[in-house]
Amino acid sequence: METIEYGGWKRNVRLANAKLELVATLDVGPRIIHLAAPGRANVFKQYADQMGKAGEPAWQIRGGHRLWVAPEDPVATYFPDNGPVQAEELPRGIRLRPAPETPNGIQKEIDIILDKRRPHVRLRHRLVNTGSAPVRLAPWALSVMAAGGTAVIGLPPRGSHPADLLPNQTITLWPYTDLGDPRLSFAARAILLRQDATAARPEKFGLLTPEGWAAYAVGGCLFLKRFPCKARRTYPDMGCNAEFFTNADMLEVESLGPLVNLRPGRKVEHVEDWFLFADVPEIRTEADVEQHVRPLVEPVA
Repeated sequence: METIEYGGWKRNVRLANAKLELVATLDVGPRIIHLAAPGRANVFKQYADQMGKAGEPAWQIRGGHRLWVAPEDPVATYFPDNGPVQAEELPRGIRLRPAPETPNGIQKEIDIILDKRRPHVRLRHRLVNTGSAPVRLAPWALSVMAAGGTAVIGLPPRGSHPADLLPNQTITLWPYTDLGDPRLSFAARAILLRQDATAARPEKFGLLTPEGWAAYAVGGCLFLKRFPCKARRTYPDMGCNAEFFTNADMLEVESLGPLVNLRPGRKVEHVEDWFLFADVPEIRTEADVEQHVRPLVEPVA
């Protein structure tokens, strides 16, 4: 772990082992702005015109990975995270803590723990109610991925009729979702969503996935995130523990925790486990998923 200059910001923390490197800026955020395998490009999107800047009055996407609060609200969710971040060293990692969002009564924290040898990072996202009244919310972890890749969402095993009469999967649609979008592909054990720089309109969908994983293939690498599915709990957005959004610039791979009534002084946590694999070919079809993605997912289940 070291403090470096990066992207025009003076204060950034770099964590690295032999398999990956990660950079989180301390000048704004909390934001993890860089994740890469050795000798490979950053798998996260960066908005060049927003790099190295700070103090803007309005929220900036910037790129990278961030922590939000669900359900999405045009004011509370988009609270500007454009100020400095405190860093507290942890065993094999660091805790990022920005100033409290006083109008929302929320303190955000992200703990980042790097495996000594494997291409594995554990992120513990934390929301603390610093206000005087309970708040109904869910933690929402969003990774803004670089252009030109494909998201892979695993589906549970299929059954047969009439043996299986009850559903085992839900999908949530937004008013602008288009199931005929050529960027979307539905298969028996996976959904694929391709990022397309020529796309004229955004696309989004969500689901409650008992598989508890999603991946993004770009630049010869596969970014895999694992997250819980607590099927008996209530999730935001008609029951989503995962959501996916794309436009002409990027694609977001998002996971969500269950909704909670967070009382003053209490906290809620949401854990993601990240894995980054190099030398993975382009993923275009379900056959590609079965050959190149599931063999990487199953050993870390």
